[in-house]
Amino acid sequence: MTTPPRDVSAALEVYVSAATELEMQIAVAKLPGLTLTEELAVTMDGIPVQPEEIIGEHGSRIHRLQVWSGLVVVDYSAHIATPAYPVPVLPTDRSIYLRPSRYAECDKFFGFAAGQFDASLPPAVLLNQVADFVEARLKYIPGASDPIDGAVDTLLAGAGVCRDFGHLAVALLRALNIPARLVAVYAPGCSPMDFHAVAEASIDNEWVAVDPTRLAPRQSLVRIATGRDAADIAFLDNHRGQINLNYYQVFATVDGDLPIDTGRERVRLG
Repeated sequence: MTTPPRDVSAALEVYVSAATELEMQIAVAKLPGLTLTEELAVTMDGIPVQPEEIIGEHGSRIHRLQVWSGLVVVDYSAHIATPAYPVPVLPTDRSIYLRPSRYAECDKFFGFAAGQFDASLPPAVLLNQVADFVEARLKYIPGASDPIDGAVDTLLAGAGVCRDFGHLAVALLRALNIPARLVAVYAPGCSPMDFHAVAEASIDNEWVAVDPTRLAPRQSLVRIATGRDAADIAFLDNHRGQINLNYYQVFATVDGDLPIDTGRERVRLG
């Protein structure tokens, strides 16, 4: 299926009250095959500044800025003419993405997963079962979870937002010996519109997207950052000092009609 062009944008306003190192992951991941035009504008108290760009694994881009104090305003926009090629499964991925991580503590789920699922089934079947389980178990309620909640907290609470759905899916998949990770995306069709997070699972040597929230068609998603869990893909982070996120807004659209996602089609993200 041909992916239509997409337009994405993000605007942030951050007040820095004590000197800090600011990091943002809002730019579209730089990957082979991608054709896009983009613009990133950052000002500090109204004066244009140029953040340092760091490109990590899977094309994730961190824009880093040393700030003393004041108001940081960020505007990013991109037009994606053609999507990137699907991200390949690397030799190290199985080792990295089967390990427990801060918010996807799969080592606490081995017994639960063994009782809930038949681990002898093919990984592709288990992937659909995990997605169905998470969708049925959780309610999408903004504010129902805490930013430091992990997958265990989410399972017990029975509610959360996209990152919580993703963390529970990732933890269960890893507990079933299926490498899994979290991906931050722009999500045309998502309602409420926001930065979105979905899981990816390694199935038959392909990274397959899974979104138990069903908030947006996976075919329309645009990769921003990829990592073990939310700690690796946060759109805003800082080291030392103190910041306050005053405001942020996200938009993502496709040209024409949104794709129809049955939830069963194998979708690979660029």
